[in-house]
Amino acid sequence: MTVQNPIRIIIADDHAIVREGLKQILADSADMVVSGDAENGADAVKLARQGDADVLLLDISMPDRSGIDVLKQIKKEVPRLAVLMLSMHREDQYAIRSLKAGAAGYLNKQSAPAELVDAIRQVASGRKYISAALAQELANQVGDENRAVPPHETLSDREYQTMIMIASGKTVSDIAGELSLSVKTISMYRSRLLQKMKLRHNAELTHYAIKNQLVE
Repeated sequence: MTVQNPIRIIIADDHAIVREGLKQILADSADMVVSGDAENGADAVKLARQGDADVLLLDISMPDRSGIDVLKQIKKEVPRLAVLMLSMHREDQYAIRSLKAGAAGYLNKQSAPAELVDAIRQVASGRKYISAALAQELANQVGDENRAVPPHETLSDREYQTMIMIASGKTVSDIAGELSLSVKTISMYRSRLLQKMKLRHNAELTHYAIKNQLVE
């Protein structure tokens, strides 16, 4: 990319202070320009459809839909758009799921500004971006053929998201409201994940999540 052809970036995050902070970081890079910003998944999809951006910075926790759901829709409708997922979650929680869903990269929000800028340039050039820590984790998984797959890795994206939210203290009704789904649907996800993980109730689920450092 050249200064004459800057990387055009969409920022999608439900927190205005985060969007403004990202804009300030990117303003220091002459080869980048923010072409739009969105506070929810629906707006992020609308901006992506316009087709005038090179990179989408997408928060994995959006108020109306899961960031991974938004990612999947955008990659289906605008496959050329490079999507860099941003999250406060530890990388091993969502990074691999994001990459499998089509993300060009995954970055923790606590990363240094220089790492963000480098990641944007990398995905804009058509390459994938993962941190050194995640690269090591992936290498460990590939190198260990006898590695036992943890129960939570057998869950679907929606089941995993439900598990994390329950373990964080949210009720089925809370989760249904946040994800714009019915209580019946969330209850179904809860039943499935408990069955897959051979757990009996929310208390055991929460204990498992804490023990495996899936929640704080």
